[in-house]
Amino acid sequence: MNEVKIYDGSGSLKKVISSKELKKRADKLITNPMQYRKTNRKPSSVKST
Repeated sequence: MNEVKIYDGSGSLKKVISSKELKKRADKLITNPMQYRKTNRKPSSVKST
């Protein structure tokens, strides 16, 4: 994997994620997929009939 550069809205560099860090993150995701789950999801509404 190549390193990833993250820019803000004005185009200035905010962060660089190294390939080593990306590899660690991918390994964690494989062992624990729920770790990167979005927590701001709204619960799906249940329709009653």
